[in-house]
Amino acid sequence: MSAKLKVIGASWCPDCKRAKTFLGQHRIEFDWVDMETDPTAQAEVERINDGKRIIPTIIFPDGSILTEPSNDELAEKLGIIREASMDSYDVLIAGGGPTALTTAIYAARENLKVLIVEKSAVGGQAGVTERFDNYPGFPDGIGGAELAGRFELQAKRYGVEILQAVGVDSFKEVDNSEGYAGLDVTLSTGAVVQTRVLLVATGSTYRRTGAEGEADLIGAGIHFCATCDGPFYKGADEVVVLGGGNSGLEEGLFLTQFANHVTVIERGGELRGSKLLQDKVYSHPKMTVKLNEAVQAFIANDAGQLAGVELENLLTQERSTHHAKGAFVFIGLDPNTEWLGGSVELDERKFVATDQMFNTSARGVFAAGDVRSGSTKQLASAVGEGAAAAIQIRYFLDKLEK
Repeated sequence: MSAKLKVIGASWCPDCKRAKTFLGQHRIEFDWVDMETDPTAQAEVERINDGKRIIPTIIFPDGSILTEPSNDELAEKLGIIREASMDSYDVLIAGGGPTALTTAIYAARENLKVLIVEKSAVGGQAGVTERFDNYPGFPDGIGGAELAGRFELQAKRYGVEILQAVGVDSFKEVDNSEGYAGLDVTLSTGAVVQTRVLLVATGSTYRRTGAEGEADLIGAGIHFCATCDGPFYKGADEVVVLGGGNSGLEEGLFLTQFANHVTVIERGGELRGSKLLQDKVYSHPKMTVKLNEAVQAFIANDAGQLAGVELENLLTQERSTHHAKGAFVFIGLDPNTEWLGGSVELDERKFVATDQMFNTSARGVFAAGDVRSGSTKQLASAVGEGAAAAIQIRYFLDKLEK
């Protein structure tokens, strides 16, 4: 759609948050109007809904309207393809990030029938990253959405089929008289698709604080990767790091190369990182630590960029505003493996365990990228793992055909 759609709702409304998240994941531009602060919006909602205040009320550029829509209804309205065109594929890939797209490109060039099934939008974490300045081949940097779009176009060029707003619920091995015959994969829509190989490339999700304003400022001052986005804050007076574990301290030290000052904010009474890292942080002239502080809200300026964070001291309950141009959140990373339900072996942190050939404990099931145990959680390595996994999948299929 060329013009923006409009979402009218309220900050406390869970369905409004869900709709905004869905649209954001699929990179659909929209204008958000909070009817609690805009009386004309409240009147518009009541007019559309025969006097009732039903939110979210979503007005599309063509004038059509959806009120309190489900994600399925939104997907249908937006023309998102959710049904596979065939019953059987050579390779089915759960996930649509850089790893999945790279594997798909390699496999499709081998004339394999490939289906990508992505629960959110194609591109994964890369697609919602503001900019990449460390990805080879782009000396001037490239926006995450643009790079993800290029991956997608290249995959489609080779005939890769892509479903969005659809997840993989489960899989089971199919045997015949000659042994392994492939896998039956059940999708979140209820459809069952057969494949000779399943690649698990569902990635991982950075934990969020859940504080007010966070979702709206991701990529506009809130980040989850200092290596990726730290250089944007060269010369900034202040940035904050949320989380006092090893990752937070390491990334905070890294950010001192760019920002004039870095404050580490930890909700506990002490830092959780190693003693060596703690010593480096406490002795660094450009770093300060705030303990027993929890973020209650992220504050935006008139341009829609982060201006600061509202903190609450967990001992005194006193609130304060800490001004900062950037906030880097390092409070944990969760692999997207809930759907596997014990069907493959996971490590102690719930990442998928594989051998060096990307095989999981289940026959015909491979795993690569951020969801895999031991992966480095960087774009370049995610692409590399996608290519390597494609080669191993080709070897596996060759053996089946002999």
